[in-house]
Amino acid sequence: MEVGGLPVELWQLILSYLHLPDLGRCSSVCRAWRELVLSLDRTHWRQLCLGCLEHRHPNWPNQPGVEPRSWREAFKQHYLASKTWTKNTQDLDSSNCLSLFRRRKGRRWLCVGTGGEFGSLRAALAAASPYDRLVLLPGLHEEQGEVLLKVPVELVGQGRLGDAVLMASIDQHCPTARLCNVVLMPARFTSLLYKTASGYVQFDNCSFESGQLQIHAPGTCQVKFCTFSQSSIHLRSVGLSVLENCEFTGSENASVTVEGCPSSDHNWACKHLARLAKSCAASTREPEPAGCPVAKQDGCRESLLGPVRTCEIVIGEERSSFLSAAGAQALLGSAQEDTESRENLRAAKEEEYPALESNSSDSDVRSDDEEDAHAAYKLPGQAHSHTLADVTHSRLQSNRLLIPQRDLKIKSLQQELQQDKEAQSLANSLQGCIIRQCLFRDGKGGIFIYSRGQAKLEGNIFRDLTYAVRCIQNSKVIMLRNDIHHCKASGIFLRLSAGGLIADNNIHSNCEAGVDIRKGANPLVLCNKIHSGLRSGIVVVGNGKGIIRSNQIYGNKEAGIYILYNGNPAVSGNRIFQGLAAGIAVNENGRGHITGNVICENQWGGADIRHGGDPVLRNNLISCGYSDGVVVGERGKGLIEGNAIYGNKGCGVWMMSSSLPHLINNQISHNSIYGVAVFCRKDDAGDFPPGQGASESFQEERDGAGGENDPDSEEEYPAARRPISVALVELNSINHNGAAGLHVKSSEALNVVANVIQANGAGGVAVAQSSRLTRIAKNRIARNGRGGVLVEAECQVELRGNGIYENSSHGVVSKGEGVIAENDIVGNRRCGLRLLRAADMKVTKNRIQSFRDYGIAVFDEAKGLVQENLIFQGRSKKSILRPMSDAEDCIIQNNVLLTFRKRFDVECMLIDPPARPHIEGGDPGSCVVAGGQRVSSITTRVDGGCHNHGSIFCTVL
Repeated sequence: MEVGGLPVELWQLILSYLHLPDLGRCSSVCRAWRELVLSLDRTHWRQLCLGCLEHRHPNWPNQPGVEPRSWREAFKQHYLASKTWTKNTQDLDSSNCLSLFRRRKGRRWLCVGTGGEFGSLRAALAAASPYDRLVLLPGLHEEQGEVLLKVPVELVGQGRLGDAVLMASIDQHCPTARLCNVVLMPARFTSLLYKTASGYVQFDNCSFESGQLQIHAPGTCQVKFCTFSQSSIHLRSVGLSVLENCEFTGSENASVTVEGCPSSDHNWACKHLARLAKSCAASTREPEPAGCPVAKQDGCRESLLGPVRTCEIVIGEERSSFLSAAGAQALLGSAQEDTESRENLRAAKEEEYPALESNSSDSDVRSDDEEDAHAAYKLPGQAHSHTLADVTHSRLQSNRLLIPQRDLKIKSLQQELQQDKEAQSLANSLQGCIIRQCLFRDGKGGIFIYSRGQAKLEGNIFRDLTYAVRCIQNSKVIMLRNDIHHCKASGIFLRLSAGGLIADNNIHSNCEAGVDIRKGANPLVLCNKIHSGLRSGIVVVGNGKGIIRSNQIYGNKEAGIYILYNGNPAVSGNRIFQGLAAGIAVNENGRGHITGNVICENQWGGADIRHGGDPVLRNNLISCGYSDGVVVGERGKGLIEGNAIYGNKGCGVWMMSSSLPHLINNQISHNSIYGVAVFCRKDDAGDFPPGQGASESFQEERDGAGGENDPDSEEEYPAARRPISVALVELNSINHNGAAGLHVKSSEALNVVANVIQANGAGGVAVAQSSRLTRIAKNRIARNGRGGVLVEAECQVELRGNGIYENSSHGVVSKGEGVIAENDIVGNRRCGLRLLRAADMKVTKNRIQSFRDYGIAVFDEAKGLVQENLIFQGRSKKSILRPMSDAEDCIIQNNVLLTFRKRFDVECMLIDPPARPHIEGGDPGSCVVAGGQRVSSITTRVDGGCHNHGSIFCTVL
């Protein structure tokens, strides 16, 4: 009959009365009839699937309310599963699929129980032939001794699950067996429910209560749609086994234990299970764009970061501004806007910087004559619109390693697997135990893998456990798209050289770390969401390693990533944001290679380094934090290179004087307080910030840490690590910060070399305390809201080879002692150099000019030596040099005084030698001295104080 003869709805109604064999025949008539049969998917096929007592909902137990893609396909999988246990005598490579459905000759149905043919299971097994079906009638079936399965049989409970209960301990000695729709309880004399050491067993829709399954190689198993109540399964050296759509509750230990290396001695079922695992593999899906999308660019205005971008972080449907429009405007603001903000900040902080004493206000508006005079500071051959500060800035910038433009879009798992062949190989591996779509809840442990075991976990849910996954002793775990939350300890725990792949999981709300890596464990942690934890997101402890890449780590109560006790991971491409403590904390001799991450909106430091922590922190974006950008606390070390640190509400970089960091090539801007601050101590400096590791228990790792001589603690990422003995701030751009660009209150030596410090709200450099020598060399200090350099009393400072230009107050103010040599102090709004109170400075070979005030002013009882300076007078009628001190030991001699007459004089003054600072060559880590030889710009402290014959830098050829 033609299909078109009746409406489609009527055909569907007629076909809905047919049974399964008739539907199969109808679908074979023609293509039109097949389409009609397929159109019954949401109606008749759904009824057939749910109407079978041996079948559960295809998405049970994790998503029983979500319909499958196809009810017909789900019913087909259920039906074929009931046949595959008999495939051991068939040619697995045969294309004759009819062997799946062919009933074996002589196969019988034997009923066991009250009213059946046999009163006990043992009696039925004695009479059974291979592949017979033993039907357990409703009721309790108890076997006193161990039951041996010597022939392949199928054991099926009649009625609904729970009607037929078998209390027995079964030992399988046959090649294959199947149990379906049965509740298994252990016999009174043992806790063992089922054991096999050679054959294949298949469990479908069973319930296990208060017992254990044991599968030993070369035996194997397939467990589907089963419930484990206070029960567990132990797999020992099994080559391949599959657990799908099972529920584990109330376990007293681990629900699944995987022990031993997967055996190469496979039985007949391993090939079948491998095919099943490949055919049922969950498709790799693109993650939702819950991370940082590609930041927008403003094509019209640029800062030192290149085109400024904005980035929004979206969690679910909540959205928080990564860099708000107002913040972007502040970052991009014009020079006029910056000047206005600095004037407001000066008015608010006048009492905070009393050292810049003057008789006139620093906020006076320049006169027209002054603007004309400033326009005259140009070097020959430069465009008319470029001031002297612009020229020296461009020269210094040409020699620094600029931060590359980075794509802020987080990579998907698919992209990671395409680029990382090792991760791709792990994701595709099929060995050991495969666990899919299972639910682990309300128990002690989820999965325990040890002694070189291997497991692959996909699409499972772990909740309300003590721990979800524990992998130790050279074992390997592959975790894809699992949901792990509300564990009483860490979600995933790896130690003792464990490894594997942890990718695309949702790990949240755990009482301890989301992922805990210890004692040589070395996993790949990719593309996970790790959030809302009551402690840290990821902890790497006790020589733990690992590659942590492209994860979203946010909203954790402690550090997003916490590295300590010689932990040494590679952390790259992650988004670490909105944490309640630090973004990344490196403490207690922790290390790590931390590159290319976006660390933003954290309550404490974006990166926090303390107590011997020695990481490489390179090319990260650290912004919009509610405290400091980078904190280097007591005894902190590390290479901090090429980072963009901006928009933080505290300092850009906060350092303790007892620390020993190398701060190089960073862009530190638009932070609310100092750009870089160095302090002797901070209130609670000896303590962790609240919520950051203060209560963390790592006694075992503390006692077992290998220290310097541990071979496992050797530097794994040795590139470009140069040893330093003094904290070094080198080749950084420090600009547009709310207070001083660099604030020093230190009891240790410090080297500040070849930085650009400009347009900060207060002074460029303020040395408030320096009991040991602070060297400030080859820096450009320009256009700051107050003076260029301020040195307080009793401070030891060497200023050499700097260019100090166009600051809004004095160029240099000093009350301390030391050397000021070979600097260009030009174009500042007030005095070029002021020596106050008990200053004791050696001032030689500087080029000094002030338009409206003294070139050099010596006040009070200042003493020292002022000689061989070139002092250039501006339009002011005041004396070029005003020695006001009566101290006999203040020597002023052999200085050259020039009068401002025309532009040519200024050009000549800044040509031979050229305008400072002098940073030449392509290597940002080296400078060129007068003789043309390239030397390292790393400086080493030289005992014995200042030398009269020249620089106190120790240069290594």
